[in-house]
Amino acid sequence: MNPREHLDPELLGPLDGLIEATGGGFDLHDIPATRAMLAGMLEAVKSELPDIDGVAVEDNAVPGLDGAPEIPIRLYRPTEDVSALPVVIWLHGGGYVLGDVELDDFMLRQFARDTGCLMVNVSYRLAPEHPFPAAFDDCYATLRWIHANSAALRSDANRIAIAGASAGGGLAAATALKARDTGEVPLAFQMLIYPAIDDCNTAQASASLPDHLLWTRENALHSWSAYLGPQLGRRDVPAYAAPIRATDLAGLPPTYIAVGSLDMFLEENTAYACRLAQAGVPTELHVYPGAYHAFDSFAPMAAISTRFVNDRNGALIAALGT
Repeated sequence: MNPREHLDPELLGPLDGLIEATGGGFDLHDIPATRAMLAGMLEAVKSELPDIDGVAVEDNAVPGLDGAPEIPIRLYRPTEDVSALPVVIWLHGGGYVLGDVELDDFMLRQFARDTGCLMVNVSYRLAPEHPFPAAFDDCYATLRWIHANSAALRSDANRIAIAGASAGGGLAAATALKARDTGEVPLAFQMLIYPAIDDCNTAQASASLPDHLLWTRENALHSWSAYLGPQLGRRDVPAYAAPIRATDLAGLPPTYIAVGSLDMFLEENTAYACRLAQAGVPTELHVYPGAYHAFDSFAPMAAISTRFVNDRNGALIAALGT
């Protein structure tokens, strides 16, 4: 299958523009260079973005787990808020090796304004400098801190959602598993946007196993290798690293999963959604036809991206009662 033949026409131009701007697409052979390129792209885009009124932004830090370094976070609070706001802890994408709080900053300002939630943007540690469980520990430490400090944050300790995209979606799924297992934080919802949850989905592209647009199998192999190191693909990889490995999904919070039909994570995402539903977890799955990985970020004006945002926001508002 040639994925471009099935591509939503409105997504083609932004895809080609990104490929041209990055010199052929994201390349994880040289992670420091790709980080620098991404930072430059974000800086250039930021200068053209409009202001988002009605949202107060504050940088803070959370104590790391068991003596680990502090975790930078950024809070987005609707200025016309009330006490006991619902909270969404957001974990950015980037293949476990790219990104920080700047990556989704503009999106989260809009998200906070449009849903009335307190958004928490987490800058977890990145691989390969900090392999598993560093990022996972940072995400869980943030969740635990947000819950414990709900009074100071003027947030609702019983209306906390964990959410993320791509690698961040994988970290969100893993954090939800640990919250269930420990019973320390009662999660109200998990929102998994094209999550990377299967460390074994890294086979080389071939005629019978085509590659995918934007995020390739080679990228997946590099990112999972950086995150898991020599553990990659072994039978004993823990579910907190690759949530598809979890054998018991019962007791997880209501779940929303969204993925494009041309995303290489389609199969693992739909399989996880089916298993969640079979385990009795209220589960909502959206598959967007003709959409590649992160289509909403790279083609935000496309009709299908607008539909995705409306679906996402509506699901969150319904789940948290905003």
